[in-house]
Amino acid sequence: MKSIHTENAPKAVGPYSQAALKNGMLFVSGQLGINPKDGNLASTFEEQAKLVFQNIDNILKEANMSFKNIVKASVFLTDMGRFAEMNEIYKQFFIEPFPAREAIQVAALPKGGDIEISVIAMA
Repeated sequence: MKSIHTENAPKAVGPYSQAALKNGMLFVSGQLGINPKDGNLASTFEEQAKLVFQNIDNILKEANMSFKNIVKASVFLTDMGRFAEMNEIYKQFFIEPFPAREAIQVAALPKGGDIEISVIAMA
C-alpha cells in the first residue's frame, strides 16, 4: 500500500492517510470542507461542499487520477434537508456515467462539519 498525501488538501485530523493506493485502487479518506491553506472549516454548507470536492480533486491529482476514475462515493450529511443542494453541487464535479453512491445522515461530523465525502477510484 502507498500513502497519498498532498499539501493541497487538509491534513488528516487523526491517525490515517488522506488516501491509500493499492493495486490501482485509490481509497480517499472522508474529506471535510476545510481550507487546506489555513485549516479552517468553511462557514456555509455550499462553501464546505465545494471545498470537499476541491480537496478530493487535489488528492486525485496527486495520485494521477481525476473524477472520471471515481467508481464509488459515500456522502455524509448532518442534515438530509441539504440533499438537493448537495446534488446540485455534486453535478458540477461528476459527469455521466455517475459513480455508485450513498448519502447518509449522521448526528455529527469532525470539526463540526456539515458534509463529508469519501471516494474510491480506480486507475
